[in-house]
Amino acid sequence: MRTTLRRLLTAGLLISLLALGLAQPAAARQAAAGDIRDRLAAIPGMTVTEEKPAPGYRYFLLTYTQPVDHRRPWLGTFQQRLSVLHRGEDRPTVLYTNGYTLGTTPSRTEPTRLLDGNQVSVEYRFFTPSRPQPADWSKAGIEQAAGDTHRIITALKGVYGQKWISTGASKGGMSSVYHRRFYPDDVAGTVAYVAPNDVNDREDRAYTAFFAQVGSAQCRSALEAAQRELLVRRGTLEPRYAADNAVAGNTFQTVGSADRAYELGVLDVVWAFWQYSTEADCAAVPAATATDDQLYAWLDTHSGVTSNSDQALAAYTAYYYQAGTQLGSPTFDVSRLRGLLHYDTKELYAPRTYVPRSIPMRFDPGAMRDIDGWVRHSARRIIFVYGQNDPWGAERFTLGRGSADSYVYTAPGANHGAKIASLVPDQSAAATAELLGWAGLAADGADARSALGAQRIPPFGDLDRAGLLLEHHRL
Repeated sequence: MRTTLRRLLTAGLLISLLALGLAQPAAARQAAAGDIRDRLAAIPGMTVTEEKPAPGYRYFLLTYTQPVDHRRPWLGTFQQRLSVLHRGEDRPTVLYTNGYTLGTTPSRTEPTRLLDGNQVSVEYRFFTPSRPQPADWSKAGIEQAAGDTHRIITALKGVYGQKWISTGASKGGMSSVYHRRFYPDDVAGTVAYVAPNDVNDREDRAYTAFFAQVGSAQCRSALEAAQRELLVRRGTLEPRYAADNAVAGNTFQTVGSADRAYELGVLDVVWAFWQYSTEADCAAVPAATATDDQLYAWLDTHSGVTSNSDQALAAYTAYYYQAGTQLGSPTFDVSRLRGLLHYDTKELYAPRTYVPRSIPMRFDPGAMRDIDGWVRHSARRIIFVYGQNDPWGAERFTLGRGSADSYVYTAPGANHGAKIASLVPDQSAAATAELLGWAGLAADGADARSALGAQRIPPFGDLDRAGLLLEHHRL
């Protein structure tokens, strides 16, 4: 009786391990020296779903079996999407935590190009289709997602045995830092682009200060005038906004009404301008005397006329849920719009507005404090890159006495798309040399120019343009 029970328990455990990719069957060992597609497919829990052409690379779309809860893996599993841009087993590998849904077009991040390496891109849990069913949203937090990344790296290190570097931009950059907090030794270094760090969600004066000084006074005045005019002409433009969404089949159950959605769009338009545009684009800001068509087109360009509809927001529920439970969200002074707003801004311009009421939310103020403390006291080998004119950089990561071999750079005049290439030349060279050293391609601490001179960095090309386009839609 006891022997039978022991065998049943052993068999059940083995099945669970195979499902989670923790046991290696004979087929995996036999494929170890085969074609890269076969080697990936032989990883327990990994399925290659498609291979697409990518010049100079092989590009695979895959799924990997993950536990819904890493602390209690017996509660069930789901399939998480990822992609592999394969350069060669002898090259470093970049783990790209994009923070949102997975792009399925071959693309290359800046670190991948600089290292001429492989790239593994991971879809963030609870972004469809990488969402457990039924969805227990309490499992959508940063530690669970870090566990996903850890298991994928662990599974793939049997194929890609050279150094690993992690990277990501915006929410993806945040995610790359969170992963290091919980699994600091998974990778040799991290490049986190434009990653906000909202340590105290109730203290947001930094954003108000940012908008009071960003760009030129002339540009700030033009933006304020255009934003006010969108509210002054609300009686004409909001019905047009509602009608255009109705024609598109869009609804507003989540935010509450077309009027609330319109006000959200107007509140967001100046933020979005600085996030994606530059000082040079100020010349295109419509004057207060502009036509309704000109103002409406400008709103659509920067905020998106359909972006606050149920149909558009559905793709970002997981982000707003995280913002309202752990990440925090920005607020800023809008007193200049007093008398033109219909709603309480703090209530309206908040994550809860964007998440269906059927999903419960409770904010954890300790989550970001823990991350911030780790960065200040224990972080190792992290490069933070910010844009000078990016509102998301108003609250950013700061290094402390315990941070080691880590750097914070700011690209002058850059927005939310800031890169290492956007930095002043000396800083760009130093950051690139540091990255090469972490990846094992140059001696640590080597002179930046000599380290760069020893490497053959591929030129910027189509894969890099695809990467920038992909990030622009996610940032």
